[in-house]
Amino acid sequence: MWKWLHQLARPERLYHVCGRFIPWLGLIGIACLAIGWVWGFGYAPPDYQQGNSYRIMYIHVPAAIWSMGIYSAMAVAAFIGLVWQMKMSDLAVAAMAPVGAVFTFIALVTGSAWGKPMWGTWWVWDARLTSELVLLFLYLGVIALYNAFDDRRLAGRAAGILVLVGVVNIPIIHYSVQWWNTLHQGSTNMQQTIDPSMRYPLRWAIFGYLFFFITLTLMRLRNLILVQERLRPWVAGLLNKERRG
Repeated sequence: MWKWLHQLARPERLYHVCGRFIPWLGLIGIACLAIGWVWGFGYAPPDYQQGNSYRIMYIHVPAAIWSMGIYSAMAVAAFIGLVWQMKMSDLAVAAMAPVGAVFTFIALVTGSAWGKPMWGTWWVWDARLTSELVLLFLYLGVIALYNAFDDRRLAGRAAGILVLVGVVNIPIIHYSVQWWNTLHQGSTNMQQTIDPSMRYPLRWAIFGYLFFFITLTLMRLRNLILVQERLRPWVAGLLNKERRG
């Protein structure tokens, strides 16, 4: 296990491994999203209370779930980077942050659109909504902090510390509907309370977002590796090979 991780800590090795996985993960993500969205938007029955407006769930719920999941993955990578001094962990944090920020933004916008007909307003300072907004600010803070330093090692450490400090917000988001009396609906116990005809396409969409996130992260990670290692001989050899090809 550790031998495999140390091999991935080599930039050249990690670059090529990412390149092999990106096409397959991208195709799986597209297939999952296609199944989930076609099924959910086209064939799932209307809700007995919300009618067809509930269908925004197939965009909102996966984005909300993985907005927290991505930040948790960033926290693990930041911890590894700070404790074991793995440079690639810092790059992984930098690669994941913009994807997580976009997912969080999607969750907030679609949540507002869903809340308008249900609550009669686009926004309330509800515990769930407010803590999700804080998550977006944390993502933006990590991105800004990483790009604020010319020294990539120092930038990685600073961003990693912010990620680990901000991880306390994740359980607040998750349990906010239980700890406080909020307008946001309560937990659906992993969607078990949703009718299967609506639940199954939602799960396909959730997996689609997951593979989409991994694909985008690996693509960004490859670009960050090239930028960081641009003076290394293997990068020059790679560019020469691309020019000849």
